Amino acid sequence: MKSYSKMGSYPESLAMPADEVLELHAARLLLLIKLCGAKGEKISGLTKLAKLDFFVRYPEFFYEVARYLGKDIVVENTQVESSMVRHHYGPWDKRYYHVLAYLEAKGLVGVVKNKKAYEFVLSELGKERGTILEKSESFSELTEHMKLVKSTLGQKNGSVLKDLIYKVFEKEVADRNLGEAI
Repeated sequence: MKSYSKMGSYPESLAMPADEVLELHAARLLLLIKLCGAKGEKISGLTKLAKLDFFVRYPEFFYEVARYLGKDIVVENTQVESSMVRHHYGPWDKRYYHVLAYLEAKGLVGVVKNKKAYEFVLSELGKERGTILEKSESFSELTEHMKLVKSTLGQKNGSVLKDLIYKVFEKEVADRNLGEAI
């Protein structure tokens, strides 16, 4: 993964997939904490953060689980943002630790140990930048989708979300080998 600030050193002849740009992942997770978190400022548990992110990045999986839960949500345009792998906690992106460390180093997110779980809490700067992203036309579709994810799944904890994924998506997720792309 490359930082946007270092892209000038990347060979022009090679394509740089957006999925490899650190700041895009950081912006998505910052928005996720703001829009899907408790009081618009924190998410308790790395598993919850990862599962909500799964439903943000895989809209078709979200719409299917919403139907499973009895919610009728109209789908217009769905796109998979990037791949995740089968992990022993369900869908997982190996970059979470790297991106969360980046957000913490930039002073946008604080990480607090609360009993057994880590809480990812927006700083004042993180809230400010999250609001800018939320109002940005470039992030409008993502913002609207995150609001649907929050209203449908935001009250569930990470373990419940993980179990729901395994139950509803047995073939697509649970039956895959660890480390296999979803």
